[in-house]
Amino acid sequence: MTVRVISPGLATSVQDLGRPGYYHIGIPEGGGMDRLATRIANLLVGNEPGAALLEATFMGPELEFTQAATVAVTGGELPPKVNGEEKPSWESFEVKAGDRLSFGYLKGGARAYIAISGGIDVPVVLGSRTTYVLGALGGFQGRVLKAGDELPIGEGMGKAGKSLPAEYRRPAQAPAELRMLPGLYWHRVTEAAGKRFFEETWKVAPEADRIGYRFKGGTPLDFVPREPPFGAGSDPSNIVDACYPYGSVQVPSGTEPIVLHRDAVSGGGYMMVGVVISADMDQIAQLQPHTPARFVEVTLDQALAARADSNAAQRRAEDYLVG
Repeated sequence: MTVRVISPGLATSVQDLGRPGYYHIGIPEGGGMDRLATRIANLLVGNEPGAALLEATFMGPELEFTQAATVAVTGGELPPKVNGEEKPSWESFEVKAGDRLSFGYLKGGARAYIAISGGIDVPVVLGSRTTYVLGALGGFQGRVLKAGDELPIGEGMGKAGKSLPAEYRRPAQAPAELRMLPGLYWHRVTEAAGKRFFEETWKVAPEADRIGYRFKGGTPLDFVPREPPFGAGSDPSNIVDACYPYGSVQVPSGTEPIVLHRDAVSGGGYMMVGVVISADMDQIAQLQPHTPARFVEVTLDQALAARADSNAAQRRAEDYLVG
């Protein structure tokens, strides 16, 4: 079975749960930016949680099916339509041969996840089907989709009408609160600037993608005076190159924080003021440009507790669907 891409949307790509184990050689983990939405979409159509699906950003694709299948759409509020008839999100529905799946205007969030029973059967590259566009690696020919593409689909047929109630989904926040653990270079920021960083409300900048989310609107950081170490450069935000953890918060020249996301590079020469905790990275994936957000300081114990709570919530959602 294949699915024909009539229109690709804005930036639609094949994703799964990622490609761990290669970050040390510069290949990011990647995968669906909203992990919960990725897993749930697959479970709704009878796939394994890590099966390959489509991640659509801001605008959905139009797809034509050559055989019957079960489909589910989760994540951002991007209303799915079959032959023009609107279908519910977070619920599986059937399509027949010749049917066209399209989408209405985005009503909330930023990214939708489109799972098809059997999963998208593109080749496995370094243990994953996920697309890493910067490296032209994995997915469908290592790129976002184009009109005319024919996506191979595996064998499998789910059950229509399977849904996840709203209480099992992640509630939206306004403004978004991004819990952050101050990092190794926090000492480079003055005490007053650090306090102000957490007090102010920032807004998501238009430069927000799979590599990183930039935030604007806050007061530029003041740095503690220093003698630049050899190789660091003269800008006060520069350091001698270091590794970047997933979720790292850089502030180039002290002006606009950037939170590194799924397709970020693994190292470089900008200091990191901290790291957004893993429990809040899914939330970032659903932030639209100009959305207000605050950084909230947490301790390591609080970060670990939040991760445990997030994992428990994910298990409850999955148990509801498979139990």
